[in-house]
Amino acid sequence: MRRAAALSALTCALALTATAPTTAPAAPAARPDRPSAAAHTAARPATLLDTVPRRGVLRVCTTGDYRPFTHRDPASGAYSGVDVSMARDLAASLDAKPKYVATTWAKLVDDLAAGRCDIAMGGVSVTLPRARKAAFSEPTRTDGKTPIVRCADQDAYRTLEQIDRPGTTVIVNPGGTNEQFARSVIKRATIKRHPDNTTIFDEIIAGRADVMMTDASETRYQAKIHPELCAVHPDRPFTFSEKAYAVPRADFAFKEYVDQWVHLAKHDGTYKKYEDAWMGE
Repeated sequence: MRRAAALSALTCALALTATAPTTAPAAPAARPDRPSAAAHTAARPATLLDTVPRRGVLRVCTTGDYRPFTHRDPASGAYSGVDVSMARDLAASLDAKPKYVATTWAKLVDDLAAGRCDIAMGGVSVTLPRARKAAFSEPTRTDGKTPIVRCADQDAYRTLEQIDRPGTTVIVNPGGTNEQFARSVIKRATIKRHPDNTTIFDEIIAGRADVMMTDASETRYQAKIHPELCAVHPDRPFTFSEKAYAVPRADFAFKEYVDQWVHLAKHDGTYKKYEDAWMGE
């Protein structure tokens, strides 16, 4: 009897052990129409619209060699220009300060695409090759390539046919749209590269070059500060282009913000105020 009772008790204990849960109950599955907070955060891409205010710095790629839009003083290192003033405003709107990142026209969009800066500013022309690497904001102004020459020669270089002749020297700054345009239209004249865009107009004044074809806005400004030089038909340039600010290609939230900021600055007089300060009579 005692043996039978013991076997019966052992059988009951084994049965209870077999039916007891060995692990904690699984958490209920998330409803497909209600993703978890962690999943929601992970799915949202990072944007400079959030990063710049947290960092407190807006990194601005600019060449510093293209007045009236961007100029770096070689003595002090300070930047000035229409788009430098705009960069300060954009940074302030994001609770940040601007930090200018030196670049060249040949490397500008590559530096932006590589993440060395958040935005490229300083008279940047919108081109299709650049648009393959960066997105562009709403344009700030229209422009186009036109000649600047010694005033004594302004009637001799009004057309491309007059410019593209043997014996004429067309000077270009390397790596940007000025060189690209000159090489696309000049076949018989001599093209001379000058590495420093801040002194390139002195080459024309000194007679070491005859013509530079650059944006009409720049020819107006350079004619203003150099009485020896004249802008040739800046109101009727050879080409059409637009200037804008380049931003990272995939950051749609930041681009929309910059678009709206440019739109407001163009319509509330801010951009015109800065432009008039440099190019006004």
